[in-house]
Amino acid sequence: MDAAEFRKRGKEMVDYIADYLEKIDKRQVFPDVEPGYLRPLIPDCAPQDPENFEDVFKDIEKIIMPGVTHWHSPYFFAYFPAASSFPALLADMLCGGIGCVGFSWAASPACTELETVVLDWLGKMINLPEEFLAGKDGRGGGVIQGSASEATLMSLLAARTKTIRRVQSEKPELTEAEIMGRLVAYASDQAHSSVERAALIGGVKIKNVPSDEKFTVCGSTLKKVLEEDKAAGLIPFFFCATLGTTPCCSFDKLLELGPICNKENIWMHIDAAYAGSAFICPEFRHLLNGVEFADSFNFNPHKWLLVNFDCSAMWVKKRSDLTGAFKLEPLYLQHHHQESGLVTDYRHWQIPLGRRFRSLKLWFVLRMYGVTGLQEHIRKHVELSHQFEHLVLQDERFEICAEVILGLVCFRLKGHIHQYALADGAVGVDWTVQLKLIMILCSYILLRMNMIIKL
Repeated sequence: MDAAEFRKRGKEMVDYIADYLEKIDKRQVFPDVEPGYLRPLIPDCAPQDPENFEDVFKDIEKIIMPGVTHWHSPYFFAYFPAASSFPALLADMLCGGIGCVGFSWAASPACTELETVVLDWLGKMINLPEEFLAGKDGRGGGVIQGSASEATLMSLLAARTKTIRRVQSEKPELTEAEIMGRLVAYASDQAHSSVERAALIGGVKIKNVPSDEKFTVCGSTLKKVLEEDKAAGLIPFFFCATLGTTPCCSFDKLLELGPICNKENIWMHIDAAYAGSAFICPEFRHLLNGVEFADSFNFNPHKWLLVNFDCSAMWVKKRSDLTGAFKLEPLYLQHHHQESGLVTDYRHWQIPLGRRFRSLKLWFVLRMYGVTGLQEHIRKHVELSHQFEHLVLQDERFEICAEVILGLVCFRLKGHIHQYALADGAVGVDWTVQLKLIMILCSYILLRMNMIIKL
């Protein structure tokens, strides 16, 4: 394919994508296929000779689309929102076209410097404390990770290194292995599973801190758990606070938790993967109060800020905490600009060495929507959630089971599960009744959400 054909085929692909998104509501949301559906549809081996673009293009609808779950459909109600927009898609095209691998400043200066600047833009939009911004000579700064899971893992590993070095300076008789065996991380029992996975990868213990009746973690509960573990000889070193939990969008009490973590030399990371986008609206910014106590903070613009996956924004108060844990300088990655002190090499801030030019899509979206346009987008979704909450409350069969704060509405059928006694005295569930209830619930969701969409 030469440049001339690329122009032609590129326009065809843009038209195809635009048509797909405009008519996505006509497609079945979840594919009607069984596992292994695709293998019989394609050859066992790659083609020996080149194929033409028309044949490849035809197979998109024939082979790929039948197995696609359409996340952007207005009838897609599973998981988190999958934000996207035409400006972000165009920026991703440019990213692919430039094709840089931004493992260092010298590998592509614009890739590094634009990321630093737009993360400062985004940080100012949510009114992050100055300490988290890079500025011209700041100690903190932002970086784009692939997901919130990566941000949590990076924070935990940096906290682990920092704590081991501190304890070794205080108790030189302890080996690194002995310290590792005593380290313990903490998170709410409502926290995302990625926090537990980070601890698993990091080789440290992790404990769930019980949440209260509103599904939040408060300071007194954390303090009690810490006292028990310290008395047992453990070394608390990391706490992941969640703003907007996955099960019910609850918010841990940062203003209570932060001072405790600071006093106990515990790294506090804040995971606001979904909810963080809402903090660009002044009326929701109070949910972030207490971030000044944190060491790191993360949210995903690819969830709710019209930036397509992957784009997870992470900020640290002290960049040296990250670079001090992961910095390696092989000869082939060194360049003379490092000596100026003005260069950021993001390979020291992440798991992989290379990275895509992801800041382009964030830059496009922030410029083409502006702060006010993105605020309108967030507010509309929150308004819709409260409309849906109102509809649920009008039906006596259902109840709201968690406070509706942003765009998530948690509701359930009232009453108890129908059970029956087994011959041996055990209790079983009447699944016939349950199936009927589930069918009612699904019908209710579809009916109500269709009403909201039409509004």
